[in-house]
Amino acid sequence: MIFDRLKRFLIVLEGTERDGPVGFSPGQTVSGRVVLELAAAARLGALRLRAMGAARVHWTESRSAGSSTAYTQSYSDRVEFLNHRDTLLAPPDNGEVTVLQAGRHEFPFTFQLPETLVTSFEGKHGSVRYWVKAKLRRPWALVKKVKKEFTVIEPIDINTPALLAPQAGAKEKLARAWYCNRGQVSVTAKIDRKGYTPGEVIPIFAEIDNGTSRAVVPKAAIVQTQTFIARGTKKQKRSVVTSIVGDSIAAGKREVWHGRALKIPPVGPSILQCRIIQVEYSLKVCVDIPGTSKLLLELPLVIGTIPLHPFGSRTSSVSSQYSINLDWLSPIPEQPEAPPEYSAVVSSPEAQQSLAPPCRSELGGILEGPFFAYIQEFRFRPPPLYSEVDPNPASANIRPRCMTC
Repeated sequence: MIFDRLKRFLIVLEGTERDGPVGFSPGQTVSGRVVLELAAAARLGALRLRAMGAARVHWTESRSAGSSTAYTQSYSDRVEFLNHRDTLLAPPDNGEVTVLQAGRHEFPFTFQLPETLVTSFEGKHGSVRYWVKAKLRRPWALVKKVKKEFTVIEPIDINTPALLAPQAGAKEKLARAWYCNRGQVSVTAKIDRKGYTPGEVIPIFAEIDNGTSRAVVPKAAIVQTQTFIARGTKKQKRSVVTSIVGDSIAAGKREVWHGRALKIPPVGPSILQCRIIQVEYSLKVCVDIPGTSKLLLELPLVIGTIPLHPFGSRTSSVSSQYSINLDWLSPIPEQPEAPPEYSAVVSSPEAQQSLAPPCRSELGGILEGPFFAYIQEFRFRPPPLYSEVDPNPASANIRPRCMTC
């Protein structure tokens, strides 16, 4: 039989022999080969290839229908993303079989991934998987199968206006114990943008005001929420990706975080465009209050795959830390307009005041960087170059004026 003579039967994707598992992006071309090594000549029927990709969810819930009756409800769903078929070795038209001699035989294949795919994922109640499967047939013998999985990463570019926008929020809670009012705890938090990539550090700007009679402890954490959907029912699983704990805040005191660092560990990107599986992230700032429930503030996050460009980092950092109009970052016109007259911009009573640096009280306490960070760039025509030669010399026919008259 062929399987007694079959030494190797495997699928090799391009780049996997030396570099290990390889990942693909939607729209890319997947290339590889099916390797068949025979110890002796063998008769074969056909060799077929199939590439598949799908999302699946499944879970069960126990329900009670009375004091002694119970049953299990099952929830399942499936969404297909990829289905490609190819015949690498077809049987002859005359009904005969193909005879391969002993040795190594390679059957190359290639196919293109769809432009829209969901990132590979493995969860408790579902998964998103992609694989290539080959089937080797021979008359009067069992079908030999081999399978090779590969990874797909959906690109998420965080350099978009929606993901570069700062995120902020505020919450307060009245602490009670046995119907006694112990005071109020409030928290405000802000991060410079919504989109991040693994390995980046999130600077957290927060203010925690403890108006109770007992000490409280602030914390911050990145939480992953996996949502599985089937038959109109949702199943969720939450887990803490990473967290930090702040210093205890005494009664009646206030704590300020000036960019407390929280590093994102290696995690999978967000999955937002799948009908049955979603993976979402959030930054949660909470305050542990003794004797009552926690005060929780949640800010949404998106974990992407394309990191922040240097220009985008500067823009988001400046716009988040300073309330400056950044309209001057627009493209420079080809013909810049002439600057207005000074008198048209600043009147005489305002001239002396405008040359002084702004006071902290006037800026509302947001002056954290140097004063020059507040100077905007004006795109006007530059003044003429300085010259030692008078461009408008006096005429020789004009009589010189007496300086003593």
